[in-house]
Amino acid sequence: MSNVNVRRLVENIRSGTNVYTPLIELVVNAIQAIDAKGIPNGLVEIEVLRSGQTDAIDRVADIDGFVVKDNGIGFTKSNRDSFDTLYSEQKISDGGKGFGRFTCLKYFDRVKVSSTFSEGGAFHDRSFRMGLDKDIIIDEKEGPSHAQITGAIVEISGIRSVKFPDKKLETISRVIVERLLPYFVDKERTCPRAVIRDANNTSDTVSLNDYMGKENSQIVEMKLDEATFTLSANEDEKTFQVRIFKFFAPRTAKSKVCLVAHRREVTDNPLESYIPEFAEEFFEPYSDQDLAKGRNFVIKAYVFGDYLNDNVSLERGEFRFQTDTDLLNGISQNDIEEKAAEIVQSVVGAEIAKRKGRKELRISDYVTNDAPWHRILAKEVGFSALPMRPSNQEIELYLQKKKFEKEVVTRTQVTALLNSKDENELGEKISLVIENISDNSKNDLIHYISMRKCVLDLFSKSLEIGVDGKHKSEGEVHDIIMPRKKDSEELNYDAHNLWILDERLNFTSYVSSDKPLQSSGDRTDITIYNRRVAYRGGNETSNPVTIFELKKPQRDNFADPSSKEDPVQQIIRYVNQIREGKFKTPTGRDILVNETTPFYGYVVCDLTKKVKDWLRKEKDFTPMPDGLGWFRWFGNISLYMEVVSWTKLLRDAEMRNKIFFNKLGID
Repeated sequence: MSNVNVRRLVENIRSGTNVYTPLIELVVNAIQAIDAKGIPNGLVEIEVLRSGQTDAIDRVADIDGFVVKDNGIGFTKSNRDSFDTLYSEQKISDGGKGFGRFTCLKYFDRVKVSSTFSEGGAFHDRSFRMGLDKDIIIDEKEGPSHAQITGAIVEISGIRSVKFPDKKLETISRVIVERLLPYFVDKERTCPRAVIRDANNTSDTVSLNDYMGKENSQIVEMKLDEATFTLSANEDEKTFQVRIFKFFAPRTAKSKVCLVAHRREVTDNPLESYIPEFAEEFFEPYSDQDLAKGRNFVIKAYVFGDYLNDNVSLERGEFRFQTDTDLLNGISQNDIEEKAAEIVQSVVGAEIAKRKGRKELRISDYVTNDAPWHRILAKEVGFSALPMRPSNQEIELYLQKKKFEKEVVTRTQVTALLNSKDENELGEKISLVIENISDNSKNDLIHYISMRKCVLDLFSKSLEIGVDGKHKSEGEVHDIIMPRKKDSEELNYDAHNLWILDERLNFTSYVSSDKPLQSSGDRTDITIYNRRVAYRGGNETSNPVTIFELKKPQRDNFADPSSKEDPVQQIIRYVNQIREGKFKTPTGRDILVNETTPFYGYVVCDLTKKVKDWLRKEKDFTPMPDGLGWFRWFGNISLYMEVVSWTKLLRDAEMRNKIFFNKLGID
C-alpha cells in the first residue's frame, strides 16, 4: 500500500507535457516490456477509443482514449511494486524516471491495467486501476490464469477538459513515429512491430514500422559525412550525435531539430530559427521519371548525447539546462540546436545556397530600386538572420537596426579617442573612425535625396487636373510644402519641404504656417490661401523674414479690382505690421526687426493672362527672363517680392536637385 497524494502530484505536472504524452509513455513501456522478455516477435497494439458521436464534417468521432497491448513480460511482482513506487528506480538504466505513468491521470480520468505474467512456472493474472487519493494502485486482483502467453493491456480513457488534436489513424501514427523514431531506427535493438487501429474496426490497421525501410517509405534517413559534434561544458567536452531524416508528405509540418533523451524526443524547434532558408519544404524528383514530378519533404534532425540524457526533466517535456545562454551548465539548448542546424545545412547545402541566392537578389533589388541610401551598408552587413522571403519592411527595419548599431560603435570609438591620452592611438585609429562617420553620412545623404525625389513627384501630381477636370484641393498642395496650422512649437524644424520654395529655408526656424501670429487672431474658417506664412532663420534683426502667399492653381480672382485678397498688398501690410511690433512669436517673444531687416515676399499662383496684365499694369512688376515669374523691389520697406508660377516652383526645384537624382540613377 502506497501513501502518496496522487491528486496533488498530478495537478503539479506542468513541464512540457501534452495530451500525446500519456500515449507515448504507454508505447515506450510496452516496448521495454518486450525487450525485457527478449523475444523476436514482439508486438505492440494500439487501439483508439472514440466517443461514439461522429463529427458532421470529418465523419469521425472524437477520441476518448487508447488501449495499448503488448506481449512483453507482464506485470510481475517487481514490475507491480515499481508501479506502486513514486520515483521508482527499476528502469533507471534505460532512462526511467519512475514518474511517467502519472501523466496519464493529468489528461485522462481512468487508467486500467490487466496483465498476465509468469511466476514459479505458472501463469498469473493481475488487474488494477490507478487511484487519485493516497494509493497509486487500487482495486487490485490477482489469481491463476488460463492464458499461455504473458503480456499487458493498459487502457487510458475519459479524456479530460482538453480535446485530442487529431482524429485520423494516419495522423496519430505519424506523430507517434516522429516522437519515438529513435526506437524505430535503433541499430542496436530491433524495435518490435507496432500497429494502430480503431477499437471497433480491427480490419483497418496501420503499421508504424512501415513508415521507413521500404520502397517509397515516408521516412528516409540521410547519409552524413560527419554525424558528431562537441561542445564545451565548464571545461568538459560533451559529445553529441546527429541523425537526419526526410519526412515525405509533410502537409503543414516544418523542418525541425529535435533533442532526444533516452530514445524519446523531448523538444523540437524549427530549423528556420537558425537558418531561415529551412522555412519551406524541399522537393525530391523521381529518378526515373519527369524531373517535375516527385515528392515534397521536410527534414528532422535528431540529436543524441549523454548530456541530454543526464539533464532531461522528470516529465520528459524539457531539459534542466537553459534555452539561451547557460552559465551554470555551460551548454544551452540553443547551443546544441544551432550546431545541429549547421550539420543539417551541410547535407542540403546546394538547395540552401540557391535559396540564399534568391534572398540576396531580393534584398539587392530592394536596395537598388527603393532604398539606394543603404547601398554602402548593404555591402557590409550579413542578411542570414532575415526570413527566407523578406518583405520590404523587414529589410528596411533590419538595415535601420544595423545602421544604428554601427552608429553606436562609431560614437563609442569617438568618445574613447577623445578621452585617450595615448597620442599614438589617435594617429592609428582616427582615420578609421572618420571613414565610418563618412559612410554613415553618405547613407543619410542618399536617403535624403531619394526622399526629395518622392516629394517632388507627389508635388507634381498635386498640380495635375483630376479625372473630374478639377485641381486637387488646396490642402494637398500646401501640406506637401508645409503642414497646415502648425508652428515652430508643434513641428520639428526639419519636418517640412520648404526647400521647394527656397533652399535657404532648409535651416529656418519658421514662425508660423497658416496660423495668425497674434494670439487674439481669428482662427475660424481659415483657408490656405488667405493667411500669410512667415519664416526666418533665427529671431535676430539681421536675419531676413520670408513671407509666402499660396494661391490655388488656376485661381486669379484676387486680381479683380474689387478683390480684398490682393496678395501683394497683403504681404506689404504684413511686413509693416511686423515692423510695427504688432506680432509675436508662438512663444510670446517680440519678433526682432529694425529698419534694415530684409524681407522677402513670395506669391505662388498660376500666371494667367489676367494675372500677368495685373502685375504689369497695376503692380509695376518686372517679368523674369523665363516668363514664369515677376519681381519688384520695395526699397522703402526693404522688401524684395516675387510672384512665381506653380510650374516654375516645381521646375526650379527639380533643376536644383537633378544632378543628385542623376548620380543616384533615380531621375
